[in-house]
Amino acid sequence: MNGTLLLRIAVAIILLTHSVFGMFNNGINDFGNLYLNQIGFAPFGVFLAWTIKLSHVVAAILLVFNKYIKLAGFVTIFVLIMGIILVHFEEGWFVVGGGRNGVEYNFLLIVVLFAIMFPDGFKKNTIE
Repeated sequence: MNGTLLLRIAVAIILLTHSVFGMFNNGINDFGNLYLNQIGFAPFGVFLAWTIKLSHVVAAILLVFNKYIKLAGFVTIFVLIMGIILVHFEEGWFVVGGGRNGVEYNFLLIVVLFAIMFPDGFKKNTIE
């Protein structure tokens, strides 16, 4: 069993559940119209929201099948960092408990994605 298998499956489940439910309850359209368009992304808010969520679905599939892991990771990390900047940073650190809607969840996902992408750490290629 690959050392990152459980992490890849866990992140894939999180990305899928965070995306798929919004596809069926109008959450993605609401995020695009009621948030992204309002903060300056109009008229592309809905398109951008769908692009973000579809990137999560594709990344989840790639993680499960252990394909293009670094590409999937970097795209997802970019989306998570933009989420921190645009949505979560002003709410503070805590998602619940000491606050609401903070950055800690995105931070953890970013660290886990780096662990998946670089399971042996950041090693410099050296010839000995």
